[in-house]
Amino acid sequence: MNEPAQPTKVVSDFESTLDKADAKIASFEIAKPGPIQILRGILHTTPTLIPIAVLFLSILVFSLAAGDRFLTPGNMSLVLQQVTVTGIIAIAQTMIILTAGIDLSVGAIMALASIVMGKLAVQSGLPVSVAVLAGLGAGGLMGYVNGALVTYMKLPPFIATLGTLNIYQSLKLFYSHSESIRNSDIEKQAPGLLWFGDSFQFLGASVTYGGIALLVTAFVAWYALNWTAWGRHVHAVGDDPDAAMLAGIRTDKTLVSVYTVAGIICAFAAWILIGRVGSVTPLAGETANLDSITAVVIGGTSLFGGRGSIVGSVLGAIIVGIFRNGLSLAGVEVLWQDFTVGILIILAVAIDQWLRRASK
Repeated sequence: MNEPAQPTKVVSDFESTLDKADAKIASFEIAKPGPIQILRGILHTTPTLIPIAVLFLSILVFSLAAGDRFLTPGNMSLVLQQVTVTGIIAIAQTMIILTAGIDLSVGAIMALASIVMGKLAVQSGLPVSVAVLAGLGAGGLMGYVNGALVTYMKLPPFIATLGTLNIYQSLKLFYSHSESIRNSDIEKQAPGLLWFGDSFQFLGASVTYGGIALLVTAFVAWYALNWTAWGRHVHAVGDDPDAAMLAGIRTDKTLVSVYTVAGIICAFAAWILIGRVGSVTPLAGETANLDSITAVVIGGTSLFGGRGSIVGSVLGAIIVGIFRNGLSLAGVEVLWQDFTVGILIILAVAIDQWLRRASK
């Protein structure tokens, strides 16, 4: 007579089957990501690597295509001088875009602040220090108005700053009577306004004090955003304002402060602009808003907020300057320079979208 199957043997076979199934499931769980997924993850956590790579690649290409004139200390210092004002405006724009906003009035704020400085120092005879402080205060006030419209009136940043763009442009024409202040008058009455246009020699390159101001401003802004509680609040508000509010962050106060600080930085750029141009004109800053957004986007800052860096935006401004300078030395017409910058913008936004999908 056959003996019945032992219960322990049945249980053992069943456990063996379960172990094999668990092993198969585990094999799916520990599947390693591919090289593309790894690269996307690295770039998502360190977006500054993208503009660094683009900068080195562009320098390499133009050093071969534009000849020996491109990679010289004199030409590199010229590029830095050309992007100084745009770089500082891009720092202000970066802070705002980190909060998922945008400011179309940065150029008008800069121009109006420069007129305030020039009028008070040259035509009213006030000390340069007082005129500069008044200009910085005017820039901060204009930034505060932008922030109040976005925060308290709940207007979309694009619409709010589009409106103030027209308001500030009208005010600068009214206050200046559409007249410029000449270089000779500034040199006679307030030479301190031109200080950032002065330069010194360093390793065969002519370095302006405005270029040094760009680096110092970038360092201060980088430190504020990465090593202070205010900076952490700015990133949190841009990443998820509802979660930031639940965490106890005063989101309205943070947003207003960001726009105010951005206005002050734009006014500081106005002082540097006076030294760079050598005069005060209401026509200054006409393209500063688009130039700053271009630098920020190429620098890897996400237009959806929460991710980006000051260093990347400064590098973005330098990249645009490198491309324009290199193409000019290579004999390329201006229209094709704009064409190339447009391609850079589209590629930068496409990469941003690709990186955003990495976090989902």
